[in-house]
Amino acid sequence: METMKSARKNDTGDVGCDLSEQIKAATKDNHVRAENTQLMLSYQKGQITLPQYKVLLCSLYEIYKALEEELDRNSSHPAVAPIYFPQELARLESLERDLEHFFGSDWRKRVIVPAATHRYEQRLRKIGKKSPELLVAHAYTRYLGDLSGGQVLGKITQKSLGLSSKEGLSFFSFPGVSSPNRFKQLYRSRMNSIELTEEQRKAALQEAVDAFELNIQVFDDLQKMLTVTAQPADQSESKASAFPSSPIMQFTVGLCVALTTVGVGMYAL
Repeated sequence: METMKSARKNDTGDVGCDLSEQIKAATKDNHVRAENTQLMLSYQKGQITLPQYKVLLCSLYEIYKALEEELDRNSSHPAVAPIYFPQELARLESLERDLEHFFGSDWRKRVIVPAATHRYEQRLRKIGKKSPELLVAHAYTRYLGDLSGGQVLGKITQKSLGLSSKEGLSFFSFPGVSSPNRFKQLYRSRMNSIELTEEQRKAALQEAVDAFELNIQVFDDLQKMLTVTAQPADQSESKASAFPSSPIMQFTVGLCVALTTVGVGMYAL
């Protein structure tokens, strides 16, 4: 993991003491590095295939399952309760609907993810049990990133995949949030009200940095996994295939970075 850089611009405290602003400042370099990869830029151009999207959904499911189960289990914790919005933000049921749409009723048997996804899942489980206050770093970077870029990314994905309806795109929809901008203001306010010791605050900032690094590791592992399991170039891709032979399959991981961590417009929050 990379060492966290100072969350303050200088000794006068330009960033301020708000946790949301400090996380944004601490992860700025990580965010820029992830957002400017060719993978992320290519995704925004609409270069995604159905098999790639299905692989993406598998990793998203495993990560959000761990995150939301730990948030549920720690919902009364003083550092979790203020930012606990399951009806407005929870993604797990949406991902389950999307996976069933594309894989069928036996989708649970067909979920395949790289080792890095499991490592991230294990990290979420660990802090959920030992340091629940650190969950705020993951919840903030994921949910507000998804909420910021969800509508745009949903439209790009629908067009890229040639879908006639929004079935299979539930992940991008937040029916419980009528005004994303107002909700993000509320979320930041609740987040900034969390009382943390100086040590806990530093740990939360480091956890946000580590969240980006964990997702970059997911990128590396997905790239390796897809390369090893790629089909021969002359073998046609089927709708049920999870691992495409398409040369564009390298963009899958850019999607994981974009949707599960940084989101389009995260730093416009």
